[in-house]
Amino acid sequence: MEPVKLTVKASEFRFAVSKSRVAVGSTVFAVRNGDSVVHDFVVAGRRTRILQPGEQQSLKVIFKKPGRYVYFCSVPGHRNAGMKGLLTVGKKLAVLPPVPVAPKISGDTARLTLVGSGFGRPVLLASPPGDTRRQMVVEQSGRIQTMLDGKLLAAPFLDIRDLVTNLNEPGLLGLAFAPDWASSGRAYVVYNDRVGNYNLNLVEYRRNPVNPETLDPGSARLVLAIEKPYENHNGGMIAFGPDGYLYWSVGDGDSGVHHVPGAFAQTLDDRLGSILRIDPLHPVPYGAPYSVPADNPFVGVAGALPEIWAYGLRNPWRFWIDPRIGDMFIGDVGYSDREEVDRIPAGKGGLNFGWPCFEGTLSRNTGSCLEPVAPLFEYQHAAGNCSIIAGPVMRDPRFPTLQGLLAWADFCTGVINLSDVSAAPVAHSSLQLNVPEVTSFGLDAQGRIYVMSLRGDVYRLDPQ
Repeated sequence: MEPVKLTVKASEFRFAVSKSRVAVGSTVFAVRNGDSVVHDFVVAGRRTRILQPGEQQSLKVIFKKPGRYVYFCSVPGHRNAGMKGLLTVGKKLAVLPPVPVAPKISGDTARLTLVGSGFGRPVLLASPPGDTRRQMVVEQSGRIQTMLDGKLLAAPFLDIRDLVTNLNEPGLLGLAFAPDWASSGRAYVVYNDRVGNYNLNLVEYRRNPVNPETLDPGSARLVLAIEKPYENHNGGMIAFGPDGYLYWSVGDGDSGVHHVPGAFAQTLDDRLGSILRIDPLHPVPYGAPYSVPADNPFVGVAGALPEIWAYGLRNPWRFWIDPRIGDMFIGDVGYSDREEVDRIPAGKGGLNFGWPCFEGTLSRNTGSCLEPVAPLFEYQHAAGNCSIIAGPVMRDPRFPTLQGLLAWADFCTGVINLSDVSAAPVAHSSLQLNVPEVTSFGLDAQGRIYVMSLRGDVYRLDPQ
């Protein structure tokens, strides 16, 4: 594996180091003295020669174990003057074998029931908490439609097509109802606007007092906006967890057009490539757009945004939280070789899923990642696979033998799979059902699972 390369510049009795975290192994420090006096650079018992102004030297250091290593200038008086810092060295990610193809479930277990068609690029289905009569279908164009007792209502639940950029990846991407929807009438959406590179917006809307079957467009309250470096890799899933907080998956913002792939996934001073966790229901102080839960992992950490719950993700298009155990399962769309599903145990923040150092468990020899976590499972781009579409955990009481299995599919193959995430290694099965160009799964208030097609169809998973 190629050594990690860091630049170190000495100037004004300070060191500017290009990275504060590296992995165990070889690191090359390219040290340049940009000051007007002599300096050297010392770390982990290794040092450069005394460098005259304008001189430079490369220093190779092999870090054999994780830890925090102090670097400094050993010229008398310089360390005390501020020429020192801390480098964190983390563990490497263990490389796991690819997940094998799994056996199939009996073909008479489930069937697909077409419940609606003609939707404009449907990307999600959701129901208000406890509402067994309504399902809202999110269209990428910027419209949400309501199915009431199986029939489509004439008036859309929300229509913000004049605000939304609808391209290949940008659009209206997510919908979540507040846990107290019945009393508060609050719902949240995520969409790409028409500013710059189509920035992401998390917006709160209120139930329309004139027509309770709709949201009031005039009630819009911007909760959080994220500037995009490019138009794609938006993520876009939002959901309230059992803890009452809102989780939001945000992609790394650029597939490699304007920046190197993964340029923002390991940084903690922006919100890209992350899962965010906020409280928009109880903003403090009054008038603030949201609050940050006190137990978020980066609260009080210098240089890190406190909203970040997990990071190191590429394009986490869909995630689902199991209401039974509270674990989150994330489908992170891969680069050129592998797709992966990541798992966040309930209440465990701060995990780093390793992008761009790793694609799944495949090392990319790129950059450094602090203590990356291996995916729950992965699969390769073979037999036509291209993009993971994560689905919910099966809790539909009509399927007693499938309880606790994670549903998922691939956009290009459309095959619906189930995975036993309680097994080690994870065991996989196929339902022998196929939805062409599957964009997303959905879940209603009865726990029934839906599957959406880019072609405009919405299916429900029913017992045979």
